[in-house]
Amino acid sequence: MCINSFNFRSTGLGLLAALLAQSALADFVNDSSATLTTRNFYLDRDYKGQSPYSAAREWAQGFIFKANSGFTEGTLGFGVDVTGLAGFKLDSSPDRTGTQLLAYNPVTREARDEYSELGLALKSKISRTRLSVGTQFPALPVINASPARLLPQSFRGAYLISDDVDKLTVHAGRMDRVNLRDSTDYQPIALASPNGRFRAGASSERFDFYGGDYRWTDNLTLRLIHAQLRDIYTQDFFGVLHSLPLGAGKLKSDIRLFNSRDDGQARAGKVDNLNIGGMFSYLWSGHSLGLGYMQQSGDSAFPYIAGGEPVVLSDGTMSADFVNPKERTWVVKYDYDFAAVGVPGLTGMLRYLHGDNIKLPALGGNDLTESSKDLELAYVIQSGPAKGLGFRLREAFYRNQQGPASTFRSDNETRVNIDYTFKIW
Repeated sequence: MCINSFNFRSTGLGLLAALLAQSALADFVNDSSATLTTRNFYLDRDYKGQSPYSAAREWAQGFIFKANSGFTEGTLGFGVDVTGLAGFKLDSSPDRTGTQLLAYNPVTREARDEYSELGLALKSKISRTRLSVGTQFPALPVINASPARLLPQSFRGAYLISDDVDKLTVHAGRMDRVNLRDSTDYQPIALASPNGRFRAGASSERFDFYGGDYRWTDNLTLRLIHAQLRDIYTQDFFGVLHSLPLGAGKLKSDIRLFNSRDDGQARAGKVDNLNIGGMFSYLWSGHSLGLGYMQQSGDSAFPYIAGGEPVVLSDGTMSADFVNPKERTWVVKYDYDFAAVGVPGLTGMLRYLHGDNIKLPALGGNDLTESSKDLELAYVIQSGPAKGLGFRLREAFYRNQQGPASTFRSDNETRVNIDYTFKIW
């Protein structure tokens, strides 16, 4: 891994030198762990109506190796995290690439037989504050390393997490590069621009974020995070997570608010968006029934980092993101855990999303609609030699009124995953 931006090289070498200088390495070794996840992934996206390609359909095998050390002893401890990723083609064709499972030649559209990468992060710890420099997998509303394909998206940068203040978790970081899910090369961080929402190709080499989660009570958590993709957009996030015992079950509330606007040189053009969404779910005896609503206000669509998904109310949908300009989205979601009837490890989900009031004049009008019907069935073996082996089947039926030039086109989509994680030590 090339660590050559904002003093990554000097910082990394300094951490490594300090690490090697430590004489007591007991915790460094004893608290270490290593796992290997095998992931078999089949994705079939069957397009409906007018489309340059009739389908995006590929099958691949991935391997995700993670080795995390403990920290050296002493007031200031040091450690290292290593990530190895490899993907192998099982089935593909130039007329149906583009699933983001496999890297492919953009001219011939021929998928590569294999691709791989190695990530390294050097870390330090003092009290309950941890700093990591190198390959990062953040999971925050403003920056999320997408795990939704064969191999996860990753970022390169510095990331600090602190739990020194009671009930408060602080997050702060700076990223300068991103490695996409079907790529082995780090590149500047770009703004996603599906449906031509923003100026194509806008990117930056500096993404800063800071904020935290405050656990007000055992049932209430407040989240506040500020982010800036320099010279493209700034974004403030406020979230509320609440759980309330109610009757035979409990009511869970998940409220998310993003306020976004353009920054500095505004390389992607005007960014002006207020995204407000809330999901309210009632859980009882294995059941979960949720109702949600999300609305886009302002002059632009919702901005987020290219190569992944926005962490908004529609997070988890497979064929579209439901964050077009002025869009209003309703969600109904039902989950069931079959452990309630004596089948632990088996879960199911049904979800319906409907978006309207979409403003996309270049793609068909000012009052467009879209919808998605999603279902999922998953099973994880609970005991025996194959304990932990997981199977996951997902289906989506997505329809919209947008023209054939739309990034998101009407389709029927199937995804099948078979995952197993070996604990090496």
